[in-house]
Amino acid sequence: MSGALYLDANATEPLRPVARAAALAAMELGGNPSSVHAAGRAARRVLEEAREALAARFGGRAQDVVFTSGGTEANALALRGIGAGRRLLVGATEHPAVLAAAPGAGVLPVLADGTLDLAALEAALAEGGPALVALMAANNETGVLHPLAAAAELCRRHGALLHVDAVQAAGRVAVAVGWDSLAVSGHKLGGPCGAGALLLRPGLEVAPLIAGGGQERGRRGGTEPLPAIAGMAAALAEATPAAAAGLAGLRDAIEAGAAGATVASAGAARLPNTTCLVLPGVAAETQVIALDIAGIRVSAGAACSSGKVARSPVLQAMGFGEDAGSGIRVSLPWNAPADSAERFLAAWAAMRDRLSRRAA
Repeated sequence: MSGALYLDANATEPLRPVARAAALAAMELGGNPSSVHAAGRAARRVLEEAREALAARFGGRAQDVVFTSGGTEANALALRGIGAGRRLLVGATEHPAVLAAAPGAGVLPVLADGTLDLAALEAALAEGGPALVALMAANNETGVLHPLAAAAELCRRHGALLHVDAVQAAGRVAVAVGWDSLAVSGHKLGGPCGAGALLLRPGLEVAPLIAGGGQERGRRGGTEPLPAIAGMAAALAEATPAAAAGLAGLRDAIEAGAAGATVASAGAARLPNTTCLVLPGVAAETQVIALDIAGIRVSAGAACSSGKVARSPVLQAMGFGEDAGSGIRVSLPWNAPADSAERFLAAWAAMRDRLSRRAA
């Protein structure tokens, strides 16, 4: 629709022109990075340059970067590849991709503002036995930033490993060091879909989920998706915390103007581009559809199935109760127009007044 306003960057960022150009250039190379002829060597150079770029950004080593198909695979590779023989502990507000990869894991509660309950983490670690803790750097629904540095210190003290899902945080805020493994995704940075990476601390090995021809040092089989990887690296160069910080003013304006809504995690440190607005008594799916008709693209915090709206597990874990099914996520993209807050608030106020009267 002409004039539509896209505010769903946490689902996928709009493709950055530099990422598109890098992906197209990689497509035109035509070589397989595992081939030893000139075309293969050219492809290998692009692959290794991308590997070095990710390592440099997140404080790892190039040889410890494992390219994957995206964040879901990177998280699963960490939890299943280094979690064998360890107790798994996951945050209550983790992404479904992490929860699905850790069946039977112990669940760590969060505080009312959505941040990890560090006392509960320490108590769980003290129960004994080697553990792997999975914790997202930033929540995909509320944008809340977890206390990674403190969590890493507790893990070190108790001999546990820490896996960080940095899919939402990468490129938007600085990610604290101290992790043992870290997952990122290209399309959340403004690159193409189809590429992600798992970074490992030096000396930590991971059992592959996909066996193959020895690619990625035997950690992940299959020919690397070079265009998507090249695009991811190019997007990463532009996706910086300094650039993302400029979106905080638009986010704050949206929150200040959304009368009648509760801002989830308002008192906590959050991503500069993300807000979760809870409108009591109005289903999230209904809000999303109404805004979509008005040309505003946002997401519901809860998954929809068979036309029924489930309560958001994230908001439930934060104590929202019945209102856990009434939250929408507004996530500003890197290219958000200057009038994004004004346009959103106009549509949202009309939607709120109409739907609130109907709910009453």
